[in-house]
Amino acid sequence: MPAEHGHGHGHVHPVNFDPAAAEPDHFEQAPTAGRAYRIGIGGPVGSGKTALTAALCRALGDEVNLAVVTNDIYTTEDADFLRKAGVLDPERIEAVQTGACPHTAIRDDITANLDAVERLEERFPGLDLVIIESGGDNLTAVFSRGLADSQVFVVDVAGGDKVPRKGGPGVTTADLLVINKIDIAHLVGADMAVMTSDAHRMRGELPVITQSLVDTPNAPAVADWVRSLLPVRAG
Repeated sequence: MPAEHGHGHGHVHPVNFDPAAAEPDHFEQAPTAGRAYRIGIGGPVGSGKTALTAALCRALGDEVNLAVVTNDIYTTEDADFLRKAGVLDPERIEAVQTGACPHTAIRDDITANLDAVERLEERFPGLDLVIIESGGDNLTAVFSRGLADSQVFVVDVAGGDKVPRKGGPGVTTADLLVINKIDIAHLVGADMAVMTSDAHRMRGELPVITQSLVDTPNAPAVADWVRSLLPVRAG
């Protein structure tokens, strides 16, 4: 039962301690027919979201008509990184500066991201896929279904093997959870058996992928998961 606390002004606000509970989505899920499929990539600061986005561009760029939207609070750092890495034509990368915590632009007011997607679709008619990378945020940061058709949440072993069992909607409700940087688990004392078992326990039937972009630079398992989603657009 959610706890409630008063503010002395005639009403109460619920406090929900369920680690799987997401905040209400203010937006309806948009139909996918006739537009690019949109995949959101979120996760904490430094977990490897931009590196995963780059890897997916390398893996899919020759077979899928794709573009990318990045989100940073004050800079265009992530977009600049992708452009310099040469993973896509620079014109296929749009940057959003959120000006506040990234979840405000991927969940609460998605206008700037929708505008960026629209610019890309006008610039490149027939896009199959737009990857929308969130800026680094916390375990509650999930995409509105009005913005992303499917969501990937990225955590890394440097955060500790306790992260999956801490829950939060990012870990428990994203369509895919990626545990990143497994090549350094032994250096930071992260127990991968604990981390993966906790992740599966928290997520039930939802998929979990462990990866090292040092060992597999094109993120083949995540790329295959993305490929499996794209026929949905034609349906």
